[in-house]
Amino acid sequence: MKEKIIEKATDMFLTLGFKSVTMDDLASEMGISKKTIYTHFQNKTKLVEATIELLFSLVCNGIDTIIEEGFDPIEELYAIKAFVMNYLKNEKAAPQYQLQKYYPKIYKVLKSKQFDVMQKSVVDNLNRGIEKGVFRDNIDVEFISRIYFIGTNGIKDKEMFPDQMFPVTKLMDDYLEYHILGITTEKGRTILNNLIKENQV
Repeated sequence: MKEKIIEKATDMFLTLGFKSVTMDDLASEMGISKKTIYTHFQNKTKLVEATIELLFSLVCNGIDTIIEEGFDPIEELYAIKAFVMNYLKNEKAAPQYQLQKYYPKIYKVLKSKQFDVMQKSVVDNLNRGIEKGVFRDNIDVEFISRIYFIGTNGIKDKEMFPDQMFPVTKLMDDYLEYHILGITTEKGRTILNNLIKENQV
């Protein structure tokens, strides 16, 4: 039952937002009593922690699977973006922003874990891109990987990037294109342009 509660809560939090979903909502949706939920989770914060751990694990496994496919470094970035967007339901409810605002301690732990995982994969991606001649060989890999991480989190700030002005899917596309254009060679730009055309079809 505990796993089912976590799975359902994860789905609801991603769809409606961490703040919006109450324990009553979850109990009603699952057709169980609130008491049953509290048997497994002391409070909503503990449930949020459990859902974040599950999400983090699933997203990391998905990204690892994409990396193992052996894509071109630029194609890999697009594949990861598509996977994350699909998995997080296009972030319609801005879950990460709500997590940061209403559960700052959990967000801080998540951000630290995200950085550790993302830093390794982005550094590997950049180094492979340089080796393959699609990224410039004079870029500072440590700087680029960190500024990329800051940017991917920064664009989720709904006060800076309100949905009415910046639809999530386009925002993610624009940021990724901005990142890649800043570091590509002519060879890489050709790959990028082809990917952009494919995404427009």
